[in-house]
Amino acid sequence: MTTPSHLKVSDLRSIAQLATEATTSVTRLTEGVHQAVWNTLGAPAGESKARARGLTGMVYSSIVGVTQLVGKSIDLALATLHPLFTKIDGAAPGSPEREAVLAALNGVMGDRLAARGNALATTMSLRHQGRALDLKALPADLPVTGKVVLLIHGLCMNDLQWCGEGEDGQQDPFDHGVLLARELGYTPLYLRYNSGLHTSRNGATLAELLEQLVAAWPIAIDTLSVVAHSMGGLVTRSACQHAAQTKQRWLARLKHIVFLGTPHHGAPLERAGNWVDILLGSTPYSAPFAKLGQLRSAGITDLRFGFVQPSDWENKDRFRRTPDRRKPLPLPQGVTCFTVAATLAGQRGALADRLVGDGLVPLRSALGEHDDAVRSLAFGKNNRLIAYRTNHIALLRSAEVGRRMVRWLSLPQR
Repeated sequence: MTTPSHLKVSDLRSIAQLATEATTSVTRLTEGVHQAVWNTLGAPAGESKARARGLTGMVYSSIVGVTQLVGKSIDLALATLHPLFTKIDGAAPGSPEREAVLAALNGVMGDRLAARGNALATTMSLRHQGRALDLKALPADLPVTGKVVLLIHGLCMNDLQWCGEGEDGQQDPFDHGVLLARELGYTPLYLRYNSGLHTSRNGATLAELLEQLVAAWPIAIDTLSVVAHSMGGLVTRSACQHAAQTKQRWLARLKHIVFLGTPHHGAPLERAGNWVDILLGSTPYSAPFAKLGQLRSAGITDLRFGFVQPSDWENKDRFRRTPDRRKPLPLPQGVTCFTVAATLAGQRGALADRLVGDGLVPLRSALGEHDDAVRSLAFGKNNRLIAYRTNHIALLRSAEVGRRMVRWLSLPQR
């Protein structure tokens, strides 16, 4: 057995790339604040209002230029050594702590990592027992059945976080996938993905991956079920839409979706973040700091209203405050959908429903309810569960939720 590693030698190149970008960004931020002060005194600016001119501008440009030059030199040297670093790392898996940090980093700025080709960007993969699956050579210890359940994590999380210390007084580690395998005979698979990318891009990639899964599975998959936490539910809905548009085969095998705390109509924290952008940009002194808020990923800004389709964000400034103009997307046809919403409150109420929720997602958003009936999602009365005095993360560990899922997924298909 190899020892899990918190930091790998091969990470040095990716970390150096991040350090170069951070130094450049901080320099430009400092220049922006500097020039904002000069602008109020009537001093001329450089090529833009945020750029200094003259000797001051030359100093800032020199710092940026030298930083980028040094960064490229280091990157070239480390790229040459990368095969050696990979050999040193060997097959040592990443520790859970390392994987959690990478998941959080991808959630916050995964779109930037991917755009720059940084190796810390997560590539979407199907996994089992913490290992990525090679669909062309499935491991011998994989329990192959005709029933597959796919568990999809949320923002800033990863597949390992489905298993953890149980809630409700449980002593042993709890995992919804293990529970469904034991009680209903499912083969549990887990998805890992870059949650900083646009939801619709992850949805399209997931649809393609599931098409490959159906083709590569040793026996016919007659029942495919999905358990999706938080953002994972939006990715699932987007994947279903993509599959329907491209007539993919896996969609016909999808029988159930269980949404756990999914912000179908958005999350107030991202809307609050959008207000911060506006407030910071309202004065010349604070305007440069608005760029800090705009470092947050496309995945995060998609949570403002719960974007699932490319048309929700394409050709739009994602940091500009606008009304909810999503094109309504109903639940996928022919699939039995269930939703679990959590609330920190002990009972339903207007304030708890709209604002408190599970600490991250309002109750009505998780239930698919909307003031506009066209946007409301049609979950059946018996296909909804409200978990009281429960927070967003606790949905992953709740025995009550697990028992309800077993009951739901064991019902005969209509």
